[in-house]
Amino acid sequence: MFGRPLEVAIAICYSDALPTDCSEVGATKKVLVIYHSQEYGNRAACAALVASGVRSAGDIEVELVNTHTVNRVDIERLAACDGLAIGSPDYASYVAGTIKQLFDDMYVAGKRGISLAGKPCVLFMTHGGGGAGIRALKALSGRLNVVADAFVCRGAPEAGCPEAVALGRTLGNVVLG
Repeated sequence: MFGRPLEVAIAICYSDALPTDCSEVGATKKVLVIYHSQEYGNRAACAALVASGVRSAGDIEVELVNTHTVNRVDIERLAACDGLAIGSPDYASYVAGTIKQLFDDMYVAGKRGISLAGKPCVLFMTHGGGGAGIRALKALSGRLNVVADAFVCRGAPEAGCPEAVALGRTLGNVVLG
């Protein structure tokens, strides 16, 4: 379906005898934007803005994953990506349950030898008036390489919110090196 060059690139990237940095064969970098969003869609709007910022940095594939609909993120996909953006609502000064589950799954994966420590990451949160949940999100992200200050927004982000786009662009620039 893809032809021979892609098959060769995949073989080169996953060969134990060669470096796993696929940039040598022109592989596109990948960022996962993982967030929890329900009926109001505030995090979905933030996630879309962050994703647009990542894309604006260059040739980066971006996948948006709403934990409200998938419930659990595949750890293998998470380990294979080059960077993460993680967003949550502030629920009583804490993160959404599915985002907490993500961090629990990352911890368990580390115990199984799948380390995500040091992976470039940015954080975003929306809230209805408190905003203290960002402390919990930052604490949970302690093993990741958080590359920018978190973006915190009360309610829905404004159209084209430059802070959210800039957060994504920062992550994209780090991923591209």
